[in-house]
Amino acid sequence: MPASTNAIYKAAAALWKPWLDADALLTLSQGGFYSQRVKPALRLVSLNTILYYGPDQVTANLSDPAGQFVWLEKTLEKAAQNKEKVYIIAHVPVGYLPFYGNTTAIRKVHNERLVSIFRKFSHVVAGQFYGHTHRDSIMVLLDQHGKPVNSLFVSPAVTPIKDATQEYSNNPAFRMYLYNNNKDYSIQDIWQYYLNLTEANEKQRSDWKLEYIMTRAFGLPDLQPQSLLQLGLSFLLPQTPTFHRYFTHFMVSYDSRITCEGRCKVRQVCAVLYLDQESYSKCAGSW
Repeated sequence: MPASTNAIYKAAAALWKPWLDADALLTLSQGGFYSQRVKPALRLVSLNTILYYGPDQVTANLSDPAGQFVWLEKTLEKAAQNKEKVYIIAHVPVGYLPFYGNTTAIRKVHNERLVSIFRKFSHVVAGQFYGHTHRDSIMVLLDQHGKPVNSLFVSPAVTPIKDATQEYSNNPAFRMYLYNNNKDYSIQDIWQYYLNLTEANEKQRSDWKLEYIMTRAFGLPDLQPQSLLQLGLSFLLPQTPTFHRYFTHFMVSYDSRITCEGRCKVRQVCAVLYLDQESYSKCAGSW
């Protein structure tokens, strides 16, 4: 994506004009990102992480494409001053891809910058929500001392996709989040729905079903960072049923007979627990 005003960003701003304020429309038209207050104490920050995506050669040598990093820090600083909580949304996630070894979803240099910003403003960010991979996964952001400070969720897609190097695909899916509406807007639970595509093709009809409720599926009190950290640490145990369940949901119940062991499990678990290069490398090298 371009790092400045262009026809695509202008068209997006025109489409979103009924719902966004003037400042949001300006940054959307200039760089494809925006911030909008959606409740008295809740702000939505929509990042254009495609600016950091490896195949985007237009921004390959730019340290801060479209000035989005500077804008993000200023936006989060202002939100903190105004006692607002923030939801981060974006297409391409931060962190490491759970199905490739030592590979970030965005460029590593930009990933390090984003992780640093999110650590700095973790007291402001109430949740992070991404897509892109078409798979169902979680991440927990740890601060420099190993304390869990942010919960991150990567939602599976409505469209199935299969990489040539993978033996599995994903069933179509959508989800609903339960959040605390009266206090800190913390994420409490997920209702995940899916379509068994094999069954739908056989029956020639679409029967969407509840795949899981996250707290019930994994015995969690909520989806706060501490809870996700404990879940991720439980994956480290050998032959743990929670990890097999997690990997089945990762594929959106595509095929429960497919297992993830050895290097596959290392990539999955390290991607859940570690988002920066130093800690991820230590995790991947310790198995």
